[in-house]
Amino acid sequence: MEETGKASAEWGRQLPGDLYERWPKDEAGQPEPPVYLCHCKGIDMDETMLVTRLEAFGIPCLRQYPNDGQFGKLILGISGSGVDIFVPASVWEDACELIRESDDETEEEQ
Repeated sequence: MEETGKASAEWGRQLPGDLYERWPKDEAGQPEPPVYLCHCKGIDMDETMLVTRLEAFGIPCLRQYPNDGQFGKLILGISGSGVDIFVPASVWEDACELIRESDDETEEEQ
């Protein structure tokens, strides 16, 4: 809620600098280095569901679109070359465990 007393929908919005604010900092106050977590195809919203799941558990995610993927994401809404997901080094193991749990749930449904 803003200071004006009016409710504002903050979910689903990506504000400039928001990721920087949520990213863990080291002792010197510098952001921790990002560590590669996985590559998603970028179709069927798999990347969005993964990032949403990780962020629900307090793990910030950095998305990097290889090759010309950022352009495809802008124009077409999907990246033809997929997306690489990075997380802070300090929570990499937790993120890997969440991915494994997600994969196990998917296998049980099939």
